[in-house]
Amino acid sequence: FSAEQEAQALRKAMKGFGTDEDAIIEILTKLNVSQRQQVLITYKSSIGRDLIDDLKSELSGNFERVIIGMMTPTTMYDVHELRRAMKVWKSSFYMSYVWVLLLEYGRTLEEDIVSDTSSMFRRVLVSLATGNRDEGTYVDGALAQQDAQCLYEAGEKKWGTDEVQFLTILCTRNRFHLLRVFDAYREIANKDITESIKSEMSGDLEDALLAVVKCMRNKPAYFAERLYKSMKGLGTDDNTLIRVMVSRCEIDMLEIRREFLSMYGKSLYSFIQGDCSGDYRKVLLRLCGG
Repeated sequence: FSAEQEAQALRKAMKGFGTDEDAIIEILTKLNVSQRQQVLITYKSSIGRDLIDDLKSELSGNFERVIIGMMTPTTMYDVHELRRAMKVWKSSFYMSYVWVLLLEYGRTLEEDIVSDTSSMFRRVLVSLATGNRDEGTYVDGALAQQDAQCLYEAGEKKWGTDEVQFLTILCTRNRFHLLRVFDAYREIANKDITESIKSEMSGDLEDALLAVVKCMRNKPAYFAERLYKSMKGLGTDDNTLIRVMVSRCEIDMLEIRREFLSMYGKSLYSFIQGDCSGDYRKVLLRLCGG
């Protein structure tokens, strides 16, 4: 890898009449996010121009959004996405976002959540935003049984729902503990925890808690489902498609592809191929390679 060589190749692809989009795709998709940041700095120091500005002036539409997303450091990309889509995001995030938001926008993630959401949905997001989930692997069997009983009594067993119990358990316990809780819950309630959430909650709160459960069970499967829903039926939810493809391509894209194939009987590659077109399709198919 030579940052100098890649910077010069990118300049050549954009210099003069017309733009060599294939060359841009080829160069940027073979690099990882760290290498792309090196190219960004080298481009400015050796050519005296801003690479992001050049890319924005040469590209357009969804293709431009994917390329600029790829050129953005991972945490910052997620921050921009949170900021842009505050009213529709559904997944958990890292504590570092809070500090990056503070530096980038002069405000905290929690302030944006509070100003943009309401009621119990807001409380779930604020809880997740603290980054205070137990990240360990220890499972206390007795506590898992107790948590499952608490969830049952907070929902299925009573008239009305005690959402705070769901929030406390689902947003703070570690993943391995929660998997045990979900098993114990099924034995107590004779139904899956997701069925209870669907019958006891509604709207954004339901979506948020279902997302938490799905991510705890199988994060690649959760993202595979998001990608499928972004492309199935009429029209494409480009915001979701771009966000997942850009943010997960170097993390768990191969696992997402495996889950997609097993869940829907078709490859993610073929879905993208049938749903998108032009340079936008080309770059997404390259990212699909993980």
